[in-house]
Amino acid sequence: MPRISVDQHYCKGCGLCVEACDKGIMALDYGQISSRGYNPAYCTDQEACNGCLNCAQMCPDVAITVVR
Repeated sequence: MPRISVDQHYCKGCGLCVEACDKGIMALDYGQISSRGYNPAYCTDQEACNGCLNCAQMCPDVAITVVR
């Protein structure tokens, strides 16, 4: 089963991964602020991830890793 991890140090909360996710399981965490002052992205449902890599490919900061 694929797993998504977001490195909050690099994530700027741009939301491109949220738009790219076909499953709609990526979101910005408005309840958390990273050390750089951004709302980081996160996966809302790891079980629903199909490992398509759309989120990782769209990320301009290379903050997302998908492990299949």
